[in-house]
Amino acid sequence: MISHFARRALLLFSALVLGFSSLTQAAAWPRQVTDSRGVQTLEKAPQRIVSTSVTLTGSLLALDAPVVASGATTPGNRLADDQGFLRQWGEIAKKRNVQRLYIGEPNAEAVAAQMPDLILISATGGDSALALYEQLSAIAPTLIINYDDKSWQQLLTQLGQITGHEKEAQARIARFAQELDQVKAHMKLPPQPVSALVYNAAAHGANLFTPMSAQGQLLQQLGFTLATPPLLPALSSMGKRHDIVQLGGENLAAGLNGESLFLFASDEKDAEALTGNALLSHLPAVQNQRVYALGPETFRLDYYSASLILERLATLFKA
Repeated sequence: MISHFARRALLLFSALVLGFSSLTQAAAWPRQVTDSRGVQTLEKAPQRIVSTSVTLTGSLLALDAPVVASGATTPGNRLADDQGFLRQWGEIAKKRNVQRLYIGEPNAEAVAAQMPDLILISATGGDSALALYEQLSAIAPTLIINYDDKSWQQLLTQLGQITGHEKEAQARIARFAQELDQVKAHMKLPPQPVSALVYNAAAHGANLFTPMSAQGQLLQQLGFTLATPPLLPALSSMGKRHDIVQLGGENLAAGLNGESLFLFASDEKDAEALTGNALLSHLPAVQNQRVYALGPETFRLDYYSASLILERLATLFKA
């Protein structure tokens, strides 16, 4: 039996431990975050996050962060569901009642209506609301996030630190690392190097992923080597983006010099369109039937789409 004195001492000790734990947790806020506009102070953990970037939203959902609304893309196409949310996480967003802010064109009034305590903007890409920064920053603390120069794991880590969901970020990354190691151990790689791209048959062009892109980094983590196009220094990238290089016209065939071609944001019809392009018929990857569609859910990489890519590659290149 525990004596009355011992019981009181134990209760007092437990209270002190709980109190210290609470203080430690509270001490994490306020915290300072640096972006391209300088250092900002977040007074407390955000409870109503608005993501103006459909690319960032998937990572916020993977963190179980309190994202209440998100920008969207064109609904009902091969990349997006009927809400305009990316297919790899659209159902999760629906279950968590994430609201659609707008389709395409950013709208500050729609953001304000959600009463956010944190607003996130992507620095580049078609989902960037950077032009509205001044208006948005008057509504709530607004951070500019670069996703074009880092892996999805690095992005997840950054968003975890911003939102106070560091543990969730670590758990997702650790789980994925285990899955990646298992897939890698049972894969037989095709001839190297490879080219990773999004193919646009209608425009006779492609966006080629660089080694800095999330897609390029994922392939390299799996042991693939990315081909370096001979024209790379001379090719234009979209603005100041680090993740893609635009290929078009005569540069298209020259830029796709990998022994295998991995088509992101693509299905079998896209692969057939590329292999059926007479101007690309001489490519080694086409001649040797090494053109692989990785699925329409892979347009933007996050925990969900990266997991789908692992499944697809494990099937394609099972040892």
